Amino acid sequence: MEWTNHQAPDFTLLDQNEEQHSLSDYRGEKVLLYFYPKDNTPGCTTEAQAFRDRLNKLKAYRVQVLGVSRDSVSSHKKFAEKQNLNFPILSDEDHTVVQAYGVLKEKNMFGKTRLSVSRESFLIDENGSILKHYTKVKPEEHVDEILADLKTYAQ
Repeated sequence: MEWTNHQAPDFTLLDQNEEQHSLSDYRGEKVLLYFYPKDNTPGCTTEAQAFRDRLNKLKAYRVQVLGVSRDSVSSHKKFAEKQNLNFPILSDEDHTVVQAYGVLKEKNMFGKTRLSVSRESFLIDENGSILKHYTKVKPEEHVDEILADLKTYAQ
């Protein structure tokens, strides 16, 4: 599905501190909703650290970062503490949100097919409409890509 200019599906999930977050809570500001496969894996750690380290630059554009994976709240808590994350990471253990956004995909690893969360992101505007869907995310470059796009949207 081509997501650009479509309304982002609303949801309510718990973060690493067991606090509820709904997408609709963030109306009036942009949201960078990023999906990642698993806490404490190399690519996911690199991506989370990049968001942590550049959060002030994203906040300058009034962007709220929300990470989502299928890991548990307790796994998220350990990951967030270990990496000193300064933004919510949301637990989608029942796969509702990853399915709504179409990021739960079959992957072939070591000859076995299994469902996994694809590393994708959605930049959502102040009214809940998707500005951009990032499908080919490189963890070490993603924040720079988002900041470049935010600069063009601000002009």
